[in-house]
Amino acid sequence: MTPAIHTENLGKIYYSGFWRRPFTGLSGLSMTVEPGSSFGFVGPNGAGKTTTIKMLMGLQARTSGQAWIHGVSIDSPESRRRVGFMPERPYFYEHLTAWEFLDFYARLTEVPAADRGPRVAALLERVGLSRFRNVPLGKFSKGMLQRAGIAQALVNDPDLVVLDEPMSGLDPLGRVLVRDIILEERRSGKTVFFSSHILSDVEAICDQVAIVVGGELRGLGTVQSLLGQTSNDVDCTFLVGGDVPGQLIRREGERVTVRVASSQLDAVVDEVRARGGSVVSVHPNQRTLEDVLLDEVERAKLVNEKRLGVLA
Repeated sequence: MTPAIHTENLGKIYYSGFWRRPFTGLSGLSMTVEPGSSFGFVGPNGAGKTTTIKMLMGLQARTSGQAWIHGVSIDSPESRRRVGFMPERPYFYEHLTAWEFLDFYARLTEVPAADRGPRVAALLERVGLSRFRNVPLGKFSKGMLQRAGIAQALVNDPDLVVLDEPMSGLDPLGRVLVRDIILEERRSGKTVFFSSHILSDVEAICDQVAIVVGGELRGLGTVQSLLGQTSNDVDCTFLVGGDVPGQLIRREGERVTVRVASSQLDAVVDEVRARGGSVVSVHPNQRTLEDVLLDEVERAKLVNEKRLGVLA
């Protein structure tokens, strides 16, 4: 099947200041987003995530490489005909009501007149804004504007949905709503490509993840392949006086959390109980996507230090 997104050595160099000094925003990005998947695009601030998305959406010209959306070069506006997009910091016409705003975008994306009203009503209900349909966007909170932006990205029933930081500004209920929408779109055969700093959400809902650091791709694959082998350690919390065998994680009075090898768990629990203590919780010490990202940031830092040392 034709990939939803495919890039080959995609790169972007910015030039700044009077002397037009070059700065690499993205370097040699090659990746494939399969159709019908949810794809997480993660990295620290300044990693190149928004730069990539802007090039894919035709908002910035690439410096090198090439990219295709559904097999069509991003040089052609036709590549974005079946795409829904919400930028990181969207700007909306504040005098428009929520209904007028979505109707406006439905017209821009050539939604048939007979379908516009039902589509707008359904989307407002889907993002929890039905009762605010006649309220001007200027009166919306940041979280409400995020919901409106997500509805706008879906108004043309796109095959590919591109969301830049869709969880930003949302409360926990809003995050759950967005996660549900992403999963619903995937189940309906659509592709969702989104960036996020909330890595627990990415870990929970993505089929594949790309990690970018310093403008370079540092990891690509399924969540499980990126996390690697699960640790054999467990984190245990006890109510007990004194020390407990194992690596101390935290202590709050008699509430002690330690990390121990799973093979030693029974012995540690027996010792704590023999001293009159009790077990509060036991759970595996599992590597997370945040751990992977932090490791890649540290590796990139070491590589840059070596480069600077060579140049010096």
